[in-house]
Amino acid sequence: MPHHKSCKKRMKTSEQQRLRNRTYRSQLRTSIRELRSMTAKDEAVAKYNSVMSLLDKAVAYGLIHKKNADRNKARLARFVQQLG
Repeated sequence: MPHHKSCKKRMKTSEQQRLRNRTYRSQLRTSIRELRSMTAKDEAVAKYNSVMSLLDKAVAYGLIHKKNADRNKARLARFVQQLG
């Protein structure tokens, strides 16, 4: 347990931040999974654009590393290109 008032506040804000990060990361992973399961190219292109936006926001927020996002973008772009 915290001994200082500031530590008590820090625990509270850290927990709030952890929960916020968890929901955002879950949303990101779900959208990537949905894109990977698509078979129609036109739908996949639309979903691809929204996933790219989510990845960029995650980087700006500090949730994932920039190179992690770049790697995911490249792999998903290749996947969308290979769809019939």
